[in-house]
Amino acid sequence: QVQLVESGGGLVQAGGSLRLSCAASGRAFSSYQMGWFRQAPGKEREFVARINPYGGIAYNENSVKGRFTISRDNAKATVYLQMDSLKPEDTAVYYCAASTSYGPITTYDYWGQGTQVTVSS
Repeated sequence: QVQLVESGGGLVQAGGSLRLSCAASGRAFSSYQMGWFRQAPGKEREFVARINPYGGIAYNENSVKGRFTISRDNAKATVYLQMDSLKPEDTAVYYCAASTSYGPITTYDYWGQGTQVTVSS
């Protein structure tokens, strides 16, 4: 069992930056693929970024690539999402998730409670 707790959300002006953190408890964090997702009001949940145990990384190329950076610190059992050049359309609840399988088509087994990010224009 893995518990995930996100932090770092808040209100920021367009063009600003935020860094989200997701702290994991439980065992074998380093073996999980970690992902960030977001859900804006009235919209479906959207993939943002993922990082596998080997450092392989992927981003939603249509919306965040070049502006967001995902990283992980296995010693701290934490995954981060550095968000730069934020836009109002980045406003959403951001969730981290953990998966025991790897790759783009995978089921995430554990989810955090989410952290709100609001970008004002």
